[in-house]
Amino acid sequence: MPRRLEPLDLSIQIPYHFRCPISLELMRDPVTVCTGQTYDRASIESWVSTGNNTTCPVTRAPLTDFTLIPNHTLRRLIQEWCVANRSNGVERIPTPKQPADPTSVRALLSQASATSGTHVSPRSRAAALRRLRGFARDSEKNRVLIAAHNAKEILVRIVFNEENDSTTSSELVTESLALLVMFPMTEHDQCVSIASDPGRVEFLTRLLFDSSIETRVNAAALIEMVLTGSKVIISNSESIFEGVLDLLRNPAPSPSPRRALKIGIKALFALCLSKATRHVAVSAGAPEILIDRLAAGLDRCDTERALATVELLCRSPEGCAAFGEHALTVPVLVKTILRVSDRATEYAAGVLLALCTAEERWREEAAAEGVVVQLLLMVQSECTERAKRKAQKLLKLLRDSWPDYSFANSDDFACSEVVPF
Repeated sequence: MPRRLEPLDLSIQIPYHFRCPISLELMRDPVTVCTGQTYDRASIESWVSTGNNTTCPVTRAPLTDFTLIPNHTLRRLIQEWCVANRSNGVERIPTPKQPADPTSVRALLSQASATSGTHVSPRSRAAALRRLRGFARDSEKNRVLIAAHNAKEILVRIVFNEENDSTTSSELVTESLALLVMFPMTEHDQCVSIASDPGRVEFLTRLLFDSSIETRVNAAALIEMVLTGSKVIISNSESIFEGVLDLLRNPAPSPSPRRALKIGIKALFALCLSKATRHVAVSAGAPEILIDRLAAGLDRCDTERALATVELLCRSPEGCAAFGEHALTVPVLVKTILRVSDRATEYAAGVLLALCTAEERWREEAAAEGVVVQLLLMVQSECTERAKRKAQKLLKLLRDSWPDYSFANSDDFACSEVVPF
């Protein structure tokens, strides 16, 4: 067998023993299997996950034990080689974080769930949760492993203190909540058990007004997950709307204001899916906050979700009126069309259709903002059929509100030759 393979590029050769025998790429996390052969962790894990879990790829010897032992010596040699060849454009591979192992996860969960009858202090329980959160942050594989050990059920019991443990501290609740929201709540029964329990809902509502912005964001995240998974009309909605909207109104103090905004928008959308609670959102000031946030700028996903929420709220007369009275609503919607995404365009057109159907003054304002040209472009574009139907309906509504300056005001067609049909 040759000691070196052909170079990956014209300027440098990678030593043969630095390459993974499976991928033939430079190993980033070399691990040794029971046969003594070393592979890159991602490659050997992929090999096993595809059903090849009985034989070693190189030696063809049986894999009697699938324990992956990190090859630290080889990894350090690879790192040294990377540094020595930096001038050739080789980047040093980072030192990989070791994945969690089942034994450690079980021990940490046992420590975290220990009650006052044991001799484990609340501080030690919180420390175990922090370590588990560190594992969960490292990789999806770690999160799957932790969840497989009944972690969500354990964390729910800690968050809501179902053991009536007098030693459960606010730090313990904060840490368990932060870890819990890192796992998807896909079990319908578990979501229903939280959303339909007034005591649990009341506790989450209090957390929305906690002094810690991280706790408030995590409480909103859990509320969103539970509502999405259960479709239950949640109680105490007035206070919940107030807490969620405050996240959108004042995300700046958060260490991660972008996350606070994202979670706030997701939670507000989930709350507004229920027709019975939309009037509460309008009364709590959601229209003003949503338009202000859209005007300030959001990323694509947040823009789409915010516009979807606006469209839901505009299905009621009071919602339509609240959005129509905001000076920036129509300009923001017109500007969004064809500039963010097909989905955002569809939602914006839907909101404009609701507003223009409600009152003539909003039709005139939309025409003055140059919406006609945008709608004509929508009809001829490759956006969704639903969006095109909304554009056609809007054009019919706006036919009598097309002043000559409606085209001149468009940024894209200052001298357009397009004539309304």
